[in-house]
Amino acid sequence: MGRRKLKVRTLECVKARQAKYSKRKVGILKKAKELATLCDIDLALLMFSPTGKPCLYVAKLEKKMKIFLEKLAAIPVEDREAREELLQMHQSQLKELKNRLKERKRILREWTNPQNVSEPAQLRIMEDHIQTALDRLQTKKVRTKTLNLVFWCNKSTPRKTPNPHTKMV
Repeated sequence: MGRRKLKVRTLECVKARQAKYSKRKVGILKKAKELATLCDIDLALLMFSPTGKPCLYVAKLEKKMKIFLEKLAAIPVEDREAREELLQMHQSQLKELKNRLKERKRILREWTNPQNVSEPAQLRIMEDHIQTALDRLQTKKVRTKTLNLVFWCNKSTPRKTPNPHTKMV
């Protein structure tokens, strides 16, 4: 029997929350140590328990925490602010895309179940979409027929091509 996926949400019981934190803390510290070893990276992990007690893990103990923090502080404030602005921009774009996707899914549900549409305005929009699609198909059909006609007309008329074996006088 396999493991099942847990729904991630805040635990209501404080004792259960502390127990879960203690168990998961060991696992995340192990993963952090493996990541630092495998990828040969500097790593600092700071966690606060539900009771507020801090837990600090620094990979590569031969390096001082001071050096690690100096590297972090060496990143210019502008770069950190630019990253934050970029992150906010991406988050707003993501939110907008999620809203558009939600709207498209709603419209798609209405298209697959037109009997569930209750608003006459929505039915009118659906009718307009169908009419537009039909117009595009008719235009494409006419264009295809025209191209085929031109192709066959050009193919049926013999072209006078000079014979390379005859001499021009």
